[in-house]
Amino acid sequence: MHHIEEIQTKERDITALGEILIDYTPLPDSDAGMAVFEQNPGGAPANVLACAARLGRSTAFIGKVGDDMQGRFLRATLERMGIDTRGLRVDERYFTTLAFVRLTKQGERSFSFARKPGADTQLAPQELDRELIAGSRVFHFGSLSLTDEPARSATWEAIETARRSGTIVAYDPNYRPLLWINETAARAQMSHPLSSVDLLKVSDDEIALLTGTDDLERGAAMLVDQGIRCVAVTAGKRGALVAAREGMRLVPGCPTRPVDTTGAGDSFWGGFLSCLCESGKGLEELTLEDYCRFARFGNVVASLCVEKRGAMPAMPERQAVLDRLARS
Repeated sequence: MHHIEEIQTKERDITALGEILIDYTPLPDSDAGMAVFEQNPGGAPANVLACAARLGRSTAFIGKVGDDMQGRFLRATLERMGIDTRGLRVDERYFTTLAFVRLTKQGERSFSFARKPGADTQLAPQELDRELIAGSRVFHFGSLSLTDEPARSATWEAIETARRSGTIVAYDPNYRPLLWINETAARAQMSHPLSSVDLLKVSDDEIALLTGTDDLERGAAMLVDQGIRCVAVTAGKRGALVAAREGMRLVPGCPTRPVDTTGAGDSFWGGFLSCLCESGKGLEELTLEDYCRFARFGNVVASLCVEKRGAMPAMPERQAVLDRLARS
């Protein structure tokens, strides 16, 4: 059980663990007809922090990069955004992880990864900064750190540290089929942490993978039955389905003109968790009404994020979110 006073006396809002990488996102082809890519900082947990930091929350990142040009660029990017990097390790044996993104005309993405292995998978349990986790209101992680050892063991160690410290545990399963041996292995590893999680952000297509049902409401209810306090199912333009012990509600999306959906779900979750931290409430006090308010804020954040290219560079300022929230 998380004690209210513990939540309120934590010195940091959100610490996240997981992959930080380069998203090479496409620009128009060159004059010679060759593909052109722009170097963007990315990785879901880092995107969530970038969003929260832009919204004024105190954040810290735990992960690993290579001792290379891209790794140095990523560290500098986090520091420029005001994200604490004392938990970011550098490994000279492995390259920083790279993702190449292709966009459809609708702004949807497909991926190709350079990660065999990427530095992000090589974070070892003994490299964890446990004090960062214990001193945070929220600890957030994703499933990409569960694909390979030693990062898988490090992630489990971090979850246990958070639970022992009265830190709220948030999880985004974030399924990327290319990074798993097969769907069965993915389902097993991605489902494993569910019993240790307080807050879950899941996309509509991940619900089926985790629960075996395509019915969003039924799937969300099944996840809440496993002991999760709040399940937020992101469903694109429709908004987010928010489920808690009291019931569930669809929180409508915010009208937007998407240019690039990279980081949309991460920006939603960054907004959601920022709002939760701002509320000052402990888990025991939070209601369905509160969770829906956090999701409404998250929807507005995401609607602004998708109107710009890239993920971290597209995260909106607090005032822009408040202005759109007031108009919608």
